[in-house]
Amino acid sequence: MQQLISLYRQWRGSDPAHVEQLAGAGSNRVYYRFTDADGLTVIGVVGTSRDENHAFISLTRHFCNRQLPVPAILAVADDELRYLQTDLGSTSLFDALRGGREAGGRYTQAERQLLVRTIRQLPNIQLRGARGLDWSVCYPQPEFNEESVLFDLNYFKYCFLKATELDFHELKLEACFRMFARDLTSEPSESFLYRDFQARNVMLDDDGNPHFIDYQGGRRGPYYYDLASFLWQASARYPAKLRRELVYEYYQSLSQYTEVPSVRHFAERLSLFVLFRTLQVLGAYGFRGYFERKRHFIDSIPPAIDNLRELLRVRHLFPYPYMMDMLERLTLLPAFTRIEQAAANRADGFRTADTNVYAAHPQDGPATFSKYDGKGPLVVRVFSFSYRKGIPADDSGNGGGYVFDCRSTHNPGRYEPYKKLTGLDEPVIRFLEDDGEILTFLDSVYRLADAHVERYLQRGFTDLMFSFGCTGGQHRSVYSAQHLAEHLHDKFGIEVRICHREQGITQILARK
Repeated sequence: MQQLISLYRQWRGSDPAHVEQLAGAGSNRVYYRFTDADGLTVIGVVGTSRDENHAFISLTRHFCNRQLPVPAILAVADDELRYLQTDLGSTSLFDALRGGREAGGRYTQAERQLLVRTIRQLPNIQLRGARGLDWSVCYPQPEFNEESVLFDLNYFKYCFLKATELDFHELKLEACFRMFARDLTSEPSESFLYRDFQARNVMLDDDGNPHFIDYQGGRRGPYYYDLASFLWQASARYPAKLRRELVYEYYQSLSQYTEVPSVRHFAERLSLFVLFRTLQVLGAYGFRGYFERKRHFIDSIPPAIDNLRELLRVRHLFPYPYMMDMLERLTLLPAFTRIEQAAANRADGFRTADTNVYAAHPQDGPATFSKYDGKGPLVVRVFSFSYRKGIPADDSGNGGGYVFDCRSTHNPGRYEPYKKLTGLDEPVIRFLEDDGEILTFLDSVYRLADAHVERYLQRGFTDLMFSFGCTGGQHRSVYSAQHLAEHLHDKFGIEVRICHREQGITQILARK
């Protein structure tokens, strides 16, 4: 740290007025924001790999010469383990798209426009950035080749596939891997492959224009890879229609920089890279989730499996019969079929049944019906509250619903770092989920709520209320209410209205 401040002093001529360490990313580099007496800021970086730093510094200087939207290098230590770069602000594309992700992929027009701007800039850095680039500076290797493809495919095999205990013929799969690697590298390419092109690595200026960071793993390679990596990122949950629109925008932008293949050829090549990227990320999720037990990566596996199911619908594009059969069996494993059933339920919407939901004996005669039958659609209201201030009133007039007491679970509010946070904040979420008690509690709630909502949808009822109470209405109840609301919205596609009463927060998850 002192050495980085010394570098800043040499560059600026004075010590920084303020130093702030920034939140860590996936790499081993540490970032600091330096602010001078006039309020001007720069970013200081400390890395442990000279080769990686050298790659970033060299690529950045080249991209700046090409006038691409990347940070500028301001100063570099002699050993290249520390450097200063311009500050691109604190808002990433990932941050700006949070609302769409949390809405299950329902992105607003403003969010879609940010995606369009970003995807149209990608060919700029891929094609213009490649011109005159010294590929020898790339780390850890200068180009995308069969060896690197096979490494990633075997990473998938050993870190994900074997962990599922699915039976497969290893030699047959290896033969498919080799054919797959040959096909992926069959076309020569002179473009810059970003490799880690994702929303977290795109920074937005005040006007919403994208700037690029963290491309130190880039190399010469096919431009399809980055497009597949970005649009089929599992956690983003981009709807198929939005993906098609963004692929079209990319294709049109690409045509301004190079001669493009036919639409059909482009689509078929892209499909190969989508499949490769899907297997690649499953390998990473398997290692980080199954072996390192990091919940974020475990939670990312279901949407990645959903991506794999989509690809299996066009399996005729992939001439690797044994591998595709094995992948289909993978998606049918019990742990994954439950996810598929939930998706089917969402698609079906649990609409009002055509037949009587109550099976009666003929001697019972015809059933009478409530005046509330068939009035739908159902709206579910979910509250969090503090028991000190009383249970929320039911203003629907039904006087029903559920009240759950969260006070039996471990309370993060007892610990100083969480006292000013709520159950919507990442540190509290991590505390509760790592502890696990709240997850066991919610498993029982989900079973009860699912059965009740399903019956209400069959009957055509219009209102159902769930309330979660804890001591202060701040941590456990907020977490539980938010997660039940999102669970019901995702599973049934119904309108859910959330009210965190003590936090003054309301949200509507619109009917799908």
